[in-house]
Amino acid sequence: MAVVVFVVLALVAVASGVAVFTVDSMARATFALALSFVAVGGELILLDLGYLGVVTILMMVMEMAVMAVFMIMFMMNPAGLMPMSMLHNRRGALVVSVLTFVVLAAGSLLVPWPTRRGGPPGDPTRVLGEAIMGSKMLVMMAVSAVLFATMISALVLATARGRYDRADAATVVDHQERP
Repeated sequence: MAVVVFVVLALVAVASGVAVFTVDSMARATFALALSFVAVGGELILLDLGYLGVVTILMMVMEMAVMAVFMIMFMMNPAGLMPMSMLHNRRGALVVSVLTFVVLAAGSLLVPWPTRRGGPPGDPTRVLGEAIMGSKMLVMMAVSAVLFATMISALVLATARGRYDRADAATVVDHQERP
């Protein structure tokens, strides 16, 4: 069963990664990229790398959420939904991608990999967390929740009206000018 789930997640990751460059809007590309990273995070969890999998999922979903917020705020078309091409300089990109693949494949096949010494730790998640963040792990976990709450609050405060407020823009401006 784990092999089937792994293959399905791999196919989802590759298909959504391809979709990033084939869809016709920034918003759709953002969601396709988020789906690709969620699938990769799921694969990491299947490989018993729970901490890395959850961190990958959380980081990438938050990054895509920030990207979506900036698209809504700054793009001239509404939230990046108007059609546009995500491909630029196709020949140059093809050359760079093929060369990168060849270098990485050659490196993975030709480099003498070291042999493993010792066994895995009892709790690899804890050891990895301590190696990355040291004694600041609890602080970083709290800060991430505060940053998420701050981003949501900033988005709520940046909107001129609420979700269920159907007033026109003049009424909203009139309410804001009153003392």
